[in-house]
Amino acid sequence: MTVGSGSRLPALTEALLGILRRGDFDIMRTVIEKAADPRDFVTEPDKVPQVIGYLNQFLLHDGLELQHQGHRVRLVQAGTSAPVLAALAQKTQTIDFDTVQRDLERAMASAVTDPEDAVTAACSVIESVCRSVLIELGAKLPDKRDILALYKAVRDPLALSPGREDLPAEVAEDVRLVLSGVHTVIQGIGALRTHAGDAHGRERGFRRIDARIARLAIHSASAAALFIIETWQQKHPTKPLIAH
Repeated sequence: MTVGSGSRLPALTEALLGILRRGDFDIMRTVIEKAADPRDFVTEPDKVPQVIGYLNQFLLHDGLELQHQGHRVRLVQAGTSAPVLAALAQKTQTIDFDTVQRDLERAMASAVTDPEDAVTAACSVIESVCRSVLIELGAKLPDKRDILALYKAVRDPLALSPGREDLPAEVAEDVRLVLSGVHTVIQGIGALRTHAGDAHGRERGFRRIDARIARLAIHSASAAALFIIETWQQKHPTKPLIAH
């Protein structure tokens, strides 16, 4: 991005308009996010939500909004936030899980504009978490390294199989049902990625799913990934989980 050598405000305005005319939306996204970067407000942290609120007044007209995710501020489609996404974003910041963070950001950014890519990214979130767990445990990666095979490989080491959790009798069956549901959700996300995602190619301009289904996959994948990470931290409190 070249601002030019003229007066500061006119030169900056022209540079930003030039970005829009060229359609460099990735650059514009970065500019908007940097305008509310918390690192610029370390001594005045209360100003961050004020800046975000001010910018969102204008961004909402384009269906966009800035959201505070962990230690960062991200530009996303308006209305796509959910507590589990914020929690997972915060968790990946805490453990420096850059791979998962990038996939999560890619998924959220693509839900409306490219829902097939969003599903692929959501699937990659769980794959990255499971692969990292296995590597940190020194366990052999499965021959087939798709989402379901990777999840099955971490279930026993983390005691995620139904019936493995040591729980009071009155809730044990309920938790078993939830864990069975997690397996079904992961299996469904993998199948959706195969049939509707972009990992295996697709016809140009042809969409099999919409943003609603993409967000369902993102939220489901985020909940499963957060559960796996928190289970790891419960069972290995002194061993950090490193992205691989």
